[in-house]
Amino acid sequence: MIPDSLQERLDATDDQQTLTWEGRELVLFNQPWGQLAVALTGAQVVHFKPAGDTPWLWLTPTPAAAPATLRGGIPLCWPWFGDERYADESPNRQGPFHGTARLAPWRLDGVDEHEEGIEVHLSPEERLHGRLTVRVVIQANARRLHVELISENVGDAPVKTSAALHTYLAVDDAFACRLEGLAGARYLDKHQGFAEGEQQGTLAPSGAVDRIYHSNAAVRVHDGRRTLLVAKDQSDSTVVWHPGEAPPDDTSPAAARGFLCVEAANTRLDPVWLVSGAQHLLGTTLTRPPAEGTV
Repeated sequence: MIPDSLQERLDATDDQQTLTWEGRELVLFNQPWGQLAVALTGAQVVHFKPAGDTPWLWLTPTPAAAPATLRGGIPLCWPWFGDERYADESPNRQGPFHGTARLAPWRLDGVDEHEEGIEVHLSPEERLHGRLTVRVVIQANARRLHVELISENVGDAPVKTSAALHTYLAVDDAFACRLEGLAGARYLDKHQGFAEGEQQGTLAPSGAVDRIYHSNAAVRVHDGRRTLLVAKDQSDSTVVWHPGEAPPDDTSPAAARGFLCVEAANTRLDPVWLVSGAQHLLGTTLTRPPAEGTV
């Protein structure tokens, strides 16, 4: 579920190391609770595997050359989610798709280790917005992965922002997955010109899907082999995305069947207005829920 060359480096890591892989600087952790890899470009979690389990996140086996974005893991969409229409600080509202954070260099501010796991703190090397600052906190242990994207308005006027934690879940087959927790939620369907619909029962993608659900509920993703629970903090949008049989150039249709994106987000359905001095925390938590019938 991740390239062999990265897995070999993780397996050879004793506790923690920083290295260059595919032209990108990564911080690797290999500890008794499991493994974690974070790219310093974009503060992107690219790998997470608890001890005794298989990876919870997918990463393309054919990454595009740097400085292109690295497909997989949990890319950050900030300070806007979507296209240049939301790029509030760019001339003529032009800006990179999904914002500047995922392309920017970040620094590792600190790692707090404890008996059960670690907490990683990161911030951009340079300011990415005239009135907003941002930082990322990653908590990892043998039972869960938690990522926080924290925005603060340090200016003197309100700012509207949107964001997403664009999580690529590793699954056996995207088109055999069942998603529970979205029944009854209204959604916007990008493939239908953002037409509005309502989810009836379980979502079972059988091809390309790109929907923004107006929902803050946790989502259970069943792939026939295991179940992952995606919970959210301060997010009323849940994005579900898969490119179908026509994936981007940096992966193949066969490899793309191994992921399904279920994202905690703030979108056009729930943009965040921050007054001067205010903060907002967008979070996502991945866990393995107990099997039905167990306590």
